Amino acid sequence: MSSAAPSSFPAPTNNLVSPLLTDLYQITMAYAYWKTNQHRRIAHFELFFRKNPFGGSYTLFAGLDEVLKFLANFRFSDSDIDYLRNTPQLSHCEDAFFDDYLSNLDCSEVIVHSLKEGSMAFPRVPLITVTAPLGIGNLIETTLLTLVNYPSLVATNACRMVVAARGQFWEETAGANPPRAYSPPSKLNRGGGGGMIGGRGGGTSSGGVLGDSLYFSKTPRKSIQLAEGGPLDFSRKKPRCVEFGLRRAQGPDGGFSASKYSHIGGFHATSNLLAGKILNLPIAGTHAHSFVQSFTSLDSVVGASVKRKKGGSDDMVELLPMALQYRQETGWTDTNDGELAAFIGYASSFPDGFLCLIDTYDTLQSGLRNFIIVSLVLDDLGYTPRGIRLDSGDLSYLSLECEFVFHQMADRFDRSFFFDLDIVASNDINESILHSLNKQGHAITMFGIGTNLVTCESQPALGCVYKLVEVDGKPRIKLSNDMEKVLIPGRKVAYRLFGEAGWPLIDLLVGVNEADQPSVGERTLCIHPFMEQKRVAVVPTRVVKLHRLVFDGKNGGVVLDKVSSLDDTRQFVKDQINHTRPDMLRYVNPGEYKVSVSEQTFRFLHNLWQSETPVRELR
Repeated sequence: MSSAAPSSFPAPTNNLVSPLLTDLYQITMAYAYWKTNQHRRIAHFELFFRKNPFGGSYTLFAGLDEVLKFLANFRFSDSDIDYLRNTPQLSHCEDAFFDDYLSNLDCSEVIVHSLKEGSMAFPRVPLITVTAPLGIGNLIETTLLTLVNYPSLVATNACRMVVAARGQFWEETAGANPPRAYSPPSKLNRGGGGGMIGGRGGGTSSGGVLGDSLYFSKTPRKSIQLAEGGPLDFSRKKPRCVEFGLRRAQGPDGGFSASKYSHIGGFHATSNLLAGKILNLPIAGTHAHSFVQSFTSLDSVVGASVKRKKGGSDDMVELLPMALQYRQETGWTDTNDGELAAFIGYASSFPDGFLCLIDTYDTLQSGLRNFIIVSLVLDDLGYTPRGIRLDSGDLSYLSLECEFVFHQMADRFDRSFFFDLDIVASNDINESILHSLNKQGHAITMFGIGTNLVTCESQPALGCVYKLVEVDGKPRIKLSNDMEKVLIPGRKVAYRLFGEAGWPLIDLLVGVNEADQPSVGERTLCIHPFMEQKRVAVVPTRVVKLHRLVFDGKNGGVVLDKVSSLDDTRQFVKDQINHTRPDMLRYVNPGEYKVSVSEQTFRFLHNLWQSETPVRELR
């Protein structure tokens, strides 16, 4: 067995990730390489994809952290070897293959370069390159693909949803009563009443700009919010996204990976407690419809109390009598008793985290009103309610109606917290629905997204491939009748060229041994890999070499200073999105980002293509 010391780098998060997490044909090829003494030949592989997912113009590269953990800890165990030796397909193989080769195999001769995790990536530009002996280089193929494909897909899906959620809101009228925006009570001359029923403020709101936010007079207005990055920052919150997908994910690992990589894509929190624990992610969640349904009478919350925080007293205060007094004051005496009891029970349990699902029965006539009643009680006692969740119905209309009523209550009871309540929406949200809501207008401040995030409904696989491009320093090419599948041979250096506006213009693949590498201020000819007439000359203001050494088996394995934390990767994604051409973020007909090759690489590709293509005579 191998005498190499165990890796000091963390093991893969999922203990299923091991050398046996691969396809049978990787082992059969390894045996054939070993049997013919080809397994030591040095090969160069590229892991890339051919088409961006979701009809978009970019892909986020994710999964590198788990790739490095896998490579650093690659070892066949005794039980792995015993299993392989006794499979019908391998039972005839020589013992030395198992005892001398596989038992001692590790990644000490593997060298990996990659994009930075979280990078915007484009078709044909390698996400990862692997230089290794043929045997081990092939054996890690399937595992690398499974560690990159889904993470990159779900990170991209999450990012697109975050962009959609925070995107453009058009000037629209939605709902029977368009929302009215008021100056917050802090701007009013408050009456100072700290009792259970607050008096109306004595001041009036005035239109105009106050600080960085725009407040309107007490006149019904259309719902307006400009695109992110526009000239004004309106007072309405920009929506955030929370991942709710565990129960609908493809198994435990699919759920965990979705929590992890949706965070990279910009999601704010997850409902997955295990991901919260292991990855230190923010967690979020309230209660289900079943919680509300389980309460049938106000008698069930008699005695439910919380400690008073307001007024310097810490005595316990019973909630039900205060809630019933507000029920009379508002005139909302016909709301569902069981629902009110459920909200009182939840408030007594989580007074600092009071966010309720309000659509179990009648959203506007019962759920919203019961939430307001209990919220007023909590505010009297010194607690700040969090908000509501909508899980069904017309989310545009309902959210705007809820916001409208909140603003009425802020004015009626002189309570500033009503301006800061979250309106959370769930109910099978996908990217298309987010864009539709933007066009309709809405008051949603947070989206809970599950099924369509974790399953990547509109495209269930990214389609990364892992291809051999060089052996023993000689380029290799794969030909196909499908031009998209023709391989660009040989080792290449990938560059990103930036223009004066500060965003990327084009990615360029250049042969590793070419004398002319792109540089700032120098004219660079960029050609489409397969269409010579598609060419452009670029004079870049900045040139970034995309790949960096992340794993060097001969020199300690993982290059630690190239490993980024989840939060750093998340910030890197955000920075790229903020410096991307706006047309590339469009949902419909996004602008295309070009990937080209140098003129020398183009000539080399097509000359090799011709030399490997047999001449056929037509008779």
